[in-house]
Amino acid sequence: MEKQWFTISVYSENHVGLLNRISGIFLKRHINIESLNVSKSEIDEVSKFTIVVFTTERWTRHIVAQIEKQVEVIKAFYHTDDETIYQESALFKIASHLLFDERQIQNIIKESNSQIVTVSRDFFVLAKTGRRHEIDQMYHELEPFGIMQFVRSGRITVTKAEMPISAMLEKFQHV
Repeated sequence: MEKQWFTISVYSENHVGLLNRISGIFLKRHINIESLNVSKSEIDEVSKFTIVVFTTERWTRHIVAQIEKQVEVIKAFYHTDDETIYQESALFKIASHLLFDERQIQNIIKESNSQIVTVSRDFFVLAKTGRRHEIDQMYHELEPFGIMQFVRSGRITVTKAEMPISAMLEKFQHV
């Protein structure tokens, strides 16, 4: 089987230690978590973990099965990139003088559809939202000018197909 990108969505109760146990599942299999985001989900009192991995579908299936064995986990799913709509966000901190002295910086901002978040005497901050490769491209374009700080978020994603989690939870609430 060929390796590819998978997004694993885990719906769970919000309990201390769950993230540690989930990350241990990946550690045991020597699979790197490329991106991780945990947030409130569309369901009250249910958290959603969004985990991105680069591995085979077989390994992804095994991981999802192990994650679902955790008591607090309600349900876990996995999807390929083609089955999801996803974004990441990044912030770039750059020396302020470059904004005015380097015309190329202004072109990068315009062409990348990024936004200037703040400008101070010493630095300015750019925000970029997009796919991973778009953020990587902007990073490589800005790198020669000097990036003072850089941070990117984990992937956030929604599926193209309907997720059955809401219907599943509704059944449990009516039992």
